[in-house]
Amino acid sequence: MGRVSDAKQRLMEAVGELVWTGSYGSTTIDQICEKAGVKKGSFYYFFDSKAELAEASIAEDWEKRRVELDSVFSPTVPPLERLTKYCGLMYQFQAEIKARYGQVLGCPLFSVGAEVSTQEHGLQKKIQDILDYKTKYFASAIRDAHATGLINAPDAPAKARALFAYYQGLMTEARIRNNLEILREAVTGTYELLGAKQPEAALA
Repeated sequence: MGRVSDAKQRLMEAVGELVWTGSYGSTTIDQICEKAGVKKGSFYYFFDSKAELAEASIAEDWEKRRVELDSVFSPTVPPLERLTKYCGLMYQFQAEIKARYGQVLGCPLFSVGAEVSTQEHGLQKKIQDILDYKTKYFASAIRDAHATGLINAPDAPAKARALFAYYQGLMTEARIRNNLEILREAVTGTYELLGAKQPEAALA
């Protein structure tokens, strides 16, 4: 059973890497199996389709990242500091990715989500659910910042959607230009968007 379980894990890791560094449409099941070192018959033992595998891979990756976000957005952390920490986390993650692949890759959810938005509805729904969940982190920080008088944002969900769109825009441009430095604007842009006093030290 150890070999079987390992094969499934390798398939999920392989599809995540291939789709993110390339595209969902251009990635074939044969390529996934080759990357994972798994026979095609084993692929169909675990998954009925590439979309089902991609959905499982995204769900597993999200569970790992959610633990980190729970820490960053803990209510024990001052609300605006949560957002500053998130900007730092975003930059660090993309820096590690560029060091590994030689390319800024941006957000995998947006990369895949934009591509499959008119197809693969199960995969599309999974991505939408995760994006909605992520936006709630920002809304909670904004709501707390408003409650303590740090900002004026009575409609926290709307402001959170605007902030999330800003982050995704930065990551998309960083991917297109393969320029990590674009992400250094995140902290300053966050405070400007929220109408908050700039922190003494932005992202170094």
